[in-house]
Amino acid sequence: MPSDRIYFEGSQGHRLAARLDMPEGEPHAYAIFAHCFTCSKNLWASRNVSQALTESGCGVLRFDFTGIGRSEGEFARTTFTTNLQDLEKAAEYLAEHHGAPSLLVGHSLGGAAVVHAAGKIASVRAVATIGAPYEPGHVKHLFHAAIDTIHEAGEAEVTIGGRPFLIRREFLEDLERDGLVQVIRGMRRALLVLHAPMDDVVGIENAQHLFEAAMHPKSFVSLDTADHLLTEEADALYAGRVIAAWAARYIGN
Repeated sequence: MPSDRIYFEGSQGHRLAARLDMPEGEPHAYAIFAHCFTCSKNLWASRNVSQALTESGCGVLRFDFTGIGRSEGEFARTTFTTNLQDLEKAAEYLAEHHGAPSLLVGHSLGGAAVVHAAGKIASVRAVATIGAPYEPGHVKHLFHAAIDTIHEAGEAEVTIGGRPFLIRREFLEDLERDGLVQVIRGMRRALLVLHAPMDDVVGIENAQHLFEAAMHPKSFVSLDTADHLLTEEADALYAGRVIAAWAARYIGN
């Protein structure tokens, strides 16, 4: 698939790194892919899901949130709210330079982010989540041992996926936002929830809560034996192809 390296200005004024993956012909729609917490646009899952979507004729923008991957900025000064604002900036870039996004796809915490952001992006018609937590605060389990220190000292360095990250009190406080029930019910977009029953990072009960909170139209697809990060290429491609087939009803084909 043709893939162009691009940059756009994020919510905090930093230059965010992105890839615009395009189909062989003229795209029939555009999508934005939001990566998992502390991951990047170049995670194999991101690439493979995007590939499956471009094979269906959709253009896909996948980008690194502020302070992650090749994007500028300081991760420690970001919050869930700034991630949502980065998503809005990505949508603005697409609308101005290519075409407004009609589909949002989010992996893990990125899934919670696209649900929150969808209602603020008028062009979006459909949202798909992969292994998403019901509440953004679910990610706190990744650095549970440091939470008291963060609250008391204001910050602490934690290790996630073998890499160090500085987590500040503001980040924790921002995760304790209004419940997703009100957000998802007010989203007014078609929703597809994909989740693996054996996901040991974000339990399957999160998918149940998301699905039950959502208004119709909504759908659920089991990813069977896939792991949380979709490390097997076949699992990521399957997820992308299912999303593409489902989304066609809402975004055109």
